[in-house]
Amino acid sequence: MSNRPTQPRESICPYCGVGCGLTYNPDSGKATGWKGPVNTRGEICPKGAAAWEIVDHEDRLTTPLVRDGETFVPVSWETALEAVTEVFSEIVETDGPDALGFFASSNCTNEENYVLQKLARSLGTNNVDNCARLCHSSTVAAMGERFGAGAMTNTLEDLREADAYLVAGANPAEQHPIIFRSYLLPAVRDGTELIHVDPRENDTTKAATHHLPVKPGFDIPLLNAVAKVIVEEDLTDEAFLETRVEGVDAFVEFLEGIDVDDNAQLAGVDPDDLRAAARAYAEADRAATFTGMGMSQHHCGTDNVHALLNLALLTGNVGERGTGVNPLRGQNNVQGAGDVGALPNVLPGYQSVGDDEARDAVADVWGFEPPAEPGLTEVEMTHAFGEDLRGALVFGENPAVTEPNADRVRERFEQLDCLVVLDLFETETAEYADVILPGSAWAEKAGSVTNTDRQVMRMRPNTEPPGDARLDLEVLCELGERLADDGVRFDYDGPEAVFEELTEVLPQYAGMSYDGIGTGSQRWPFPAGAEEGVGVLHADRFESGRRTADLRAVEHVDPVDDVADDELVLTTGRVLQQFNSGALTRRSGTLVRMRGEDVLQIHPEDAERRDIADGDRVRVESERGSVTIEADLTPAVRRGTVFATFHYADPLINRLTGDTLDPVAKIPEYKHSAVTVEIHRE
Repeated sequence: MSNRPTQPRESICPYCGVGCGLTYNPDSGKATGWKGPVNTRGEICPKGAAAWEIVDHEDRLTTPLVRDGETFVPVSWETALEAVTEVFSEIVETDGPDALGFFASSNCTNEENYVLQKLARSLGTNNVDNCARLCHSSTVAAMGERFGAGAMTNTLEDLREADAYLVAGANPAEQHPIIFRSYLLPAVRDGTELIHVDPRENDTTKAATHHLPVKPGFDIPLLNAVAKVIVEEDLTDEAFLETRVEGVDAFVEFLEGIDVDDNAQLAGVDPDDLRAAARAYAEADRAATFTGMGMSQHHCGTDNVHALLNLALLTGNVGERGTGVNPLRGQNNVQGAGDVGALPNVLPGYQSVGDDEARDAVADVWGFEPPAEPGLTEVEMTHAFGEDLRGALVFGENPAVTEPNADRVRERFEQLDCLVVLDLFETETAEYADVILPGSAWAEKAGSVTNTDRQVMRMRPNTEPPGDARLDLEVLCELGERLADDGVRFDYDGPEAVFEELTEVLPQYAGMSYDGIGTGSQRWPFPAGAEEGVGVLHADRFESGRRTADLRAVEHVDPVDDVADDELVLTTGRVLQQFNSGALTRRSGTLVRMRGEDVLQIHPEDAERRDIADGDRVRVESERGSVTIEADLTPAVRRGTVFATFHYADPLINRLTGDTLDPVAKIPEYKHSAVTVEIHRE
């Protein structure tokens, strides 16, 4: 691996959605930061500093593999691609294109995801999705419906001007550390109040002025109570309500039935603390909301976000600097994967697949009309494996670890006629593959990614793929040429040519170019002919085109799992030192030394009732499965709740989580699972 040629060039970190500039350092043989559009001083977090370790890792796939019984054997690229072509073509001919499913990658470039979704649609199916389905699809659904766009409303730069931050269901100090330390924390130190809504005390809470330790699954009662305080104490922005908001009278009538004390008790927070937090948010001249998976990953996640949007509308905190509703995106290109159409219900630019005009416009560029019926979402696809779906292509994702009810997911993978995995390593998902294609790491590819505040930035290769591995874009284009009808273009001359085409079908990117991005960024929406992109959304009109947005009455919905007297509520999340399924970070010696094993955070009082001591091995069991894990006794987690991450294959925490889906966004309920916890006995 180390014999490959290297050339330090400006690229982007492959981990979270912050989008830090990253490059190879020939002096140290490691990754280092450069002064990018976001990390303007070149600062990076531990994951970025360790990012080169996976590029040079000895476990890298270097040749295509095909299944031979219980093992894999190396083959040529021609053999591997011909096998995929033969089986996928037979499935389409026999059972139709909807018998195939395509898993795009939130961890790969706009150009790669664009080609993949175009490939799926060229075959006649909208069965294409990415792991945004598992993190922020409910945020996108609610904000898209009310505001017309599901992305951050503001820029990291202008959010420094806020007088208050409401951070609901997010932990940016650990999950988006450069945003927190370079943008939010300096403002807090200058007097910005931080309100943290989270069941745990964590590094973000340490900077908070107010902490509301909400009971998992009870965000709606809490947010409705905050809305009631704002209205009954005359803290609304009347001018904004008059000109930009509809449904005010009906919403005020709905709030008449809300009792602040009762709702606070239901949500597990102190009523006085709730009132103080509500005043801090509403009395601020400019208040910005940040939201994360603690809000979105529920079977009522879309309703959770609707309740959050009400607060911004009531107080006029939309359309100005230092305000807005700002979802913090998890992977380095989860925003871009959605932008370019790697979703089952929308084309590039979030244009509905059912919109005749949108399909006609895309057809003018593509040379074919995409199907009009929405496809299956990611979890719906895995549920259909072996039944309606016979074949799947998984690109740069690890659903065998990241999807809920993991034992069921793995059973479904075994039912597929053909699973194709394009990745860097033999992941837990690749164990079920029939064909494994070796792809390219962040430091080997060119292309663009879109970060959490809508900045499109360019990646540049610092080295070349190892052995016989190929660039992901080249592999996807070749599959397109083999599988699609003649005349459908997949013979692009590199990523810039792909980007030029996607700007023709993606209105928000229409004015962008590689030259314009350079070593900086361009932010969407960037209309054709514009000199720059729009920083603050919804200033005069919402992205929906409407002058107004509506207030929405949201009723509480109980979590799916009933919790018995002897049970606790498991909620899951991330930590600083690991990332997503751990397929990359668990192969980093540096990050494993920092945090090599998972633990179960449990309140000392809950542990005492179960005779559990700190460091004991415990068995955690839900109706879906069980795991064994070390107990970490800490008062940082609220009573009745336990916390673990989803970064590890062992223990595989998603064995415990449920797969009931939000009816709108089809996101699973990761944040509330009823579990028993007891001493593990051999």
